[in-house]
Amino acid sequence: MKISKKSLDLAVAKKIISTNQADELYTFFRSLPATGPSFDFTHVLYYLGGLVAIGAMTLFMNLGWENFGGVGILSISIVYGILGLTLTNTFKNRGYAIPAGICATFVVVMTPLAIYGLQQLMGWWPDDTTYKQYHRLIKWHWLFLELGTLASGATIAWIYKYPFLQMPIAVTLWYLSMDLAAMIAGGRPGLELRAQVSMYFGLANILFAFLVDIRSGKTGDYAFWLYLFGVLAFWGGMTSQQSDSEIAKFIYFSINILLIGCGVVIIRRVFVIFGAIGCSLYLGHLASEVFKDSWLFPVALTAIGLVIICSGILWQKNEEEITRNMRSFLPNKLSTFLQDKS
Repeated sequence: MKISKKSLDLAVAKKIISTNQADELYTFFRSLPATGPSFDFTHVLYYLGGLVAIGAMTLFMNLGWENFGGVGILSISIVYGILGLTLTNTFKNRGYAIPAGICATFVVVMTPLAIYGLQQLMGWWPDDTTYKQYHRLIKWHWLFLELGTLASGATIAWIYKYPFLQMPIAVTLWYLSMDLAAMIAGGRPGLELRAQVSMYFGLANILFAFLVDIRSGKTGDYAFWLYLFGVLAFWGGMTSQQSDSEIAKFIYFSINILLIGCGVVIIRRVFVIFGAIGCSLYLGHLASEVFKDSWLFPVALTAIGLVIICSGILWQKNEEEITRNMRSFLPNKLSTFLQDKS
């Protein structure tokens, strides 16, 4: 929970602390350096500027850079990398953690461009594709760029330890899963294979994110981006698979319910959001296909909605006891971790 002046004033109104204590606490919290993102104008500017710079070197890269040739691309990438590391250290030394993390991330996203320039320079590039297509096409030979980026990202994340550095690592892992599918298929993989690879990769990424969350939850939110792209890959792969079996569709619905439950237990909204979307898709299927001519279906669905609302009320009244009983079945380390997060 973010400590605001309003929260402290409420504590004063309830006579928990005095007015002087509230003022001193507010001054103290304001003086602490910001290490995590928040939705204020300063951080919006930080991330807007950072994403513009990162996008310029990734998603919005144009063919004009091909005119520099391999040696030019590699040289410019190195200069950008040195500049990024210089700014990272400058911001870090002055206590600006968010800009430092963004600049360090910029260095990581420059890695695939540098590797591309090196391969062009050495004559190792296998076809006529360009770097502009790296973020748009699935090709097996992107693997070299992705593995290099993972090595760079892991090294810089180990040195600087900023949570935002997990973003390019998570994206690159996602890319890697799709390009591995292309390599396995010996060309452009079919939709079914891509969906399965994405689903299993996403599941592995979620488990990895959970381990990261347990190990580093007290020092920073290093798992956010891993969770985001893990759930996106898993849910997207699962949703993309086609089946005419109503049992399979119900299993899909059940897995989405499980996602919502996991999101509540480990306090991660991304699970709840995608789980809710999946449940809505299944209910839409029931309404349009299975019960399309039944007047009772909307009535039953309304009743289910009201039952869920009542369940929420009961949960709120008994949340502490239910949570304590549920966590009693978990290992002590995991139970303590969840207690610290809540």
